[in-house]
Amino acid sequence: MSRLYLIRHGKPAAVWGEADDDPGLDDAGRAQAEAARDLLLALPEAERPTKVVSSPLRRCRETAMPTAEALGVEIEIDPFVGEIPTPKGLTAEQRPPWLREVFQGLWKDVKGDLDYDAWRQDVAGSLNARAGTAVFSHYVAINAVMSQLAGDERVLVFRPDHASISVLETDGETLRLVEQGREATTGVL
Repeated sequence: MSRLYLIRHGKPAAVWGEADDDPGLDDAGRAQAEAARDLLLALPEAERPTKVVSSPLRRCRETAMPTAEALGVEIEIDPFVGEIPTPKGLTAEQRPPWLREVFQGLWKDVKGDLDYDAWRQDVAGSLNARAGTAVFSHYVAINAVMSQLAGDERVLVFRPDHASISVLETDGETLRLVEQGREATTGVL
């Protein structure tokens, strides 16, 4: 089995409900991105990632950039590791209350335009082909993977801190958790 690294983006310059719906990183987030890069590059060569994948959103791309530059690789954008899709009928103001409700429940009970339990499985499944990769993603997408690996139907099973790095292994068909990343002491919303 080969290692892969699932990394939450660094601290964004804005939070849900503020003016920017695709914020980049603030100063703390940029420092976290550099710290993640340093940790990944300090790994033994056989365990170090050789590829970088990011969610399409700016905060993930900016977190991934220092690692990609240090490795001399391009960032591959993968929507499968992006944010949980918001139901089409919700406004930006309605998204935070929707997410709070989502966090309290089970994947099969999430209300929206798609089968969120199937989305969760797709996110986890997309990582099977990511051996040797640093994957920069989001709080809910990381929970999609962690809940799948734990066999836990709850949406919120892990509270990854900004730039938290979880270590996984894959043989191309199966994912296994090696080490869960650092958890946050505060909530997302």
